Amino acid sequence: MQQDSNKYKKLFLGLLFDAIGMFSYAIPGIGEFSDVIWAPIAGWLMTRMYKGRIGQGAGAITFIEEIVPGLDIIPTFTLTWIYTYLLKKKEVSEIVSS
Repeated sequence: MQQDSNKYKKLFLGLLFDAIGMFSYAIPGIGEFSDVIWAPIAGWLMTRMYKGRIGQGAGAITFIEEIVPGLDIIPTFTLTWIYTYLLKKKEVSEIVSS
């Protein structure tokens, strides 16, 4: 039960962090400056939320996505959650059943 609670907490935080990352579109001119501050924070947060290789890779991708203008629209936190809790779980069950 604790694992499900943690899973949905990560989903909520991921949606929140993706919204913060997209917020830079709401304020023209200031958005690019905020990305310089938000990109390293977002990358670090991703490595804290997801441990191991997934967290490290997703953290690097998140940093790049936030620092490059125009890519803020990609919801990397949400996509990482989907990969971790939906797609990866499916891969493991397919390997076990073979």
